[in-house]
Amino acid sequence: MKDYDESTAFLGQWGRFQQVVFFLLCASIVPNGLGAFSVVFLTDIPRHHCLIPEENLTQDWRDAIIPIEVVNGKREQSRCSRYRLDVVRNLSAQGFIPGRDVNLTDLEQEGCVDGWSYSKDIYQSTLVSEFDLVCSDQWKQPFTSTACFLGFLVGSFISGQLSDRFGRKPVFFTTMAVQTTFSFCQAFSPSWTVFTILIFFNGLGQISIYVSGFVLGTEILTGDVRVIFSSMGVCLGYAIGYMILPLVAFFLRDWKSLLLAISLPGVLCIPFWWFIPESPRWLLSQGRVEEAEAIVRKAAKTNRVQAPTVIFKDYRAHDDDPQEHLNVISLVKTQSVRSTTVILCLVGFSLSIGYYGLSLNTSQLHANPYISCFLSAAAEVPAYMSCWLALKYFPRRLSVIFILLLGGASLFLIQLVPETLSELAVALEMLGKLVITSGTSLMYAYTAELYPTVIRNTAEGVCITVSGIGSCLAPFVLQLRESFEYLPYITLGTLAVVSAFAALYLPESFGKPLPQTIQQMQKRERMKCPCITRKEHLKPVVHLESRL
Repeated sequence: MKDYDESTAFLGQWGRFQQVVFFLLCASIVPNGLGAFSVVFLTDIPRHHCLIPEENLTQDWRDAIIPIEVVNGKREQSRCSRYRLDVVRNLSAQGFIPGRDVNLTDLEQEGCVDGWSYSKDIYQSTLVSEFDLVCSDQWKQPFTSTACFLGFLVGSFISGQLSDRFGRKPVFFTTMAVQTTFSFCQAFSPSWTVFTILIFFNGLGQISIYVSGFVLGTEILTGDVRVIFSSMGVCLGYAIGYMILPLVAFFLRDWKSLLLAISLPGVLCIPFWWFIPESPRWLLSQGRVEEAEAIVRKAAKTNRVQAPTVIFKDYRAHDDDPQEHLNVISLVKTQSVRSTTVILCLVGFSLSIGYYGLSLNTSQLHANPYISCFLSAAAEVPAYMSCWLALKYFPRRLSVIFILLLGGASLFLIQLVPETLSELAVALEMLGKLVITSGTSLMYAYTAELYPTVIRNTAEGVCITVSGIGSCLAPFVLQLRESFEYLPYITLGTLAVVSAFAALYLPESFGKPLPQTIQQMQKRERMKCPCITRKEHLKPVVHLESRL
């Protein structure tokens, strides 16, 4: 039986069929880039203070009724308290002047019982100003992002298994409809609770589109085109959407208008259903050889090449036990597959917590959130290009180890930079984000190349699920700076270095065809732990002595 790549080699790598699939799948990922970090603008906290009702107060008392506090060495108005309105009203009526006739520090304070007044210098409205997610309810603001990341967790886990069972294409377009529908419905949320539930399902749809679309393109495309798609194509589609996001948010400064705009690209992707086929590899893994041949023959017609009479000769679905149902348990059933899964999950976790931690921290680069968001997005373009070069010319395992060590070193060095060289600290942080972003992209391709077709999407989903735990923890890692300013960088750097040493024991996939079965995956060469090698070497001797 020929390998799939050999059986379809007559199609070529870059015909009209491959071009259509490549560009349509990349375009389908653009809405993900638009929606992934939209919470930066949706849940941003405008400057605010207690609302002062229309009262007969002198201008002096109206200016002084909000207490002044020192925050991070700067004096600013209190966000959650004011001087008691009834006391201030009486003092104003008697003609007293604040600061001269009355010592403001002696006045009693109260909470914002009449609500808050929000600045509109940057935004017309955000989720925070709409539902007053400040002061005692401020915990709801970061929890909104956490709900989205929890959707990532669930979506990455179930989408892989659904895709392996029902097909790449149905799951891809179904989850696209989920994302589009829930993004649209979010704009009409009557409460924060409803919005949080909707953003959970929105996150579920977002990550499911990315995972199923990535695997679909990886299985349809072959050779160098597959490398370009997995390392640059799909990732640049995401980066383009990410870079468009601050532009759209700049012109639509109301959170409802922004959500409606973000949901529109998903509707434009509906016609893609008739141009993107199901994965022939997946069809073959299910024993549906006739359907797979029909797709390949149509591709041959599109590319204007002659297909052989029989494309998949003597093809069997897979060499595994036909009675065995392959699922998530198969990822940990045998020692070699289990080791690969655990190490990939560790590396993915470290890269994810680093990526989201540094991405969320880039808001500190500039006072303007639109510029900060664009800079963060633009940094991903060279990251994906370097990932493509690494996938094309260098072994996967070596590339992952180098990226993790370079990212960890750059984060460790930040604490050694003097305060007078703040630009160097920013440069090191951006270098860390660039290489970690590159590593995140590379791991998608590496994981897809290591696992067989029958369980590839499930494996991707499990690894991304564990990575999603890192994204949920990233905001809390940034809070470690309250204990020690550089502790977040030390934590992220340590995780990267530990993962680099663990990656030494991953199998290599560079220049090898995608495995079709679990047995083919287990035959991949890997570096063995010295203690395990010694035990295996001693086994024949013990066996021989026992027989004597």
